[in-house]
Amino acid sequence: MSGPSILFVVDAGAAVGGGHVMRSLTLAQALATQGASVCFAAPPAVGAILAAFAPDTPQISAASSATDDLSAALKSERFDAVVFDHYGLAEPDHRLIGRNKPALVLDDLADRQLGANLVLDSGPARRAEDYDGLIPDGARLLLGPQYAPVRAEFAALRETALSWRGEPVRRILVSLGLTDVDAITGRVVERLRPRVSDVGIDVVLGAEAPSLPSLAKIAKRDTRIQLHIDSPHMARLTAEADIAIGAAGSSTWERCTLGLPTLMLVLADNQRAAARTLAERNAAIVLDPAASNFESAFDRALMRLTTDAALRRQLAAASAELCDGQGAPRVAETFLKLIAARG
Repeated sequence: MSGPSILFVVDAGAAVGGGHVMRSLTLAQALATQGASVCFAAPPAVGAILAAFAPDTPQISAASSATDDLSAALKSERFDAVVFDHYGLAEPDHRLIGRNKPALVLDDLADRQLGANLVLDSGPARRAEDYDGLIPDGARLLLGPQYAPVRAEFAALRETALSWRGEPVRRILVSLGLTDVDAITGRVVERLRPRVSDVGIDVVLGAEAPSLPSLAKIAKRDTRIQLHIDSPHMARLTAEADIAIGAAGSSTWERCTLGLPTLMLVLADNQRAAARTLAERNAAIVLDPAASNFESAFDRALMRLTTDAALRRQLAAASAELCDGQGAPRVAETFLKLIAARG
């Protein structure tokens, strides 16, 4: 007997980035491993990311990520359950698009009513009462980083990476999101270059990132810089880095899985609560690029990270304790059991 058919409805674009697609792909892979078949609704921005990272993933084209366009694209599709990773949709949209099939909603906001049987919120500060009045009676919550969808290749490298954290800094990973919001990647690399010497700098960004043209010119002159465009090798790059400058989005849990000491930049309001908790737990150094003192704070934090091995070891241990990289199979197993029970 074949497993259930699961539809993914995901958002992406210049304003929201590519993290929703990447973590949904991770969950889709875990579901497929456990016997499900998966398919993505693919507005243009989602389709572009799928083409770059998972071109063989079944997909249904949609004109946009708006409710009407998604509903129109999916009206003749058959599926047994649906996963939503789209903050622009709320309960009426979930009901319309999902047709009251078993629904899993990935969320970080707890700011609207959700038409979900299962809600995944991997924020480290999230509490069950935050969803009071926002989910149907009987809906189940999966809360905390232990449920964060992290690709299997990160968990596979965890033991090796953790064994040598605290070594001298020879490689720095700069990973601030595929869409490079407000060209933050170029700004950070320009700040970083004169403040480190004899250190390799791996810069990860998407093919449409606004910083890419200027960084390509710089990389021709500065041999320390390696550009990784739409890289499929994030697990290896994260494992090989000694420190990171990273966004406070879903890639947080990839870095935590591998215990990578991180200077974390908050690039969206919905990242603030999780970033604050990581800072309080000494699992990351957190900065706000919009702050008036960002440049000086960045310089001080970079100096601490590059010179203090004890600090790097502390950050590695505290971050690795938050997330073990096994969230996707945990969520997949729970959702499949729910689908079977409803069937």
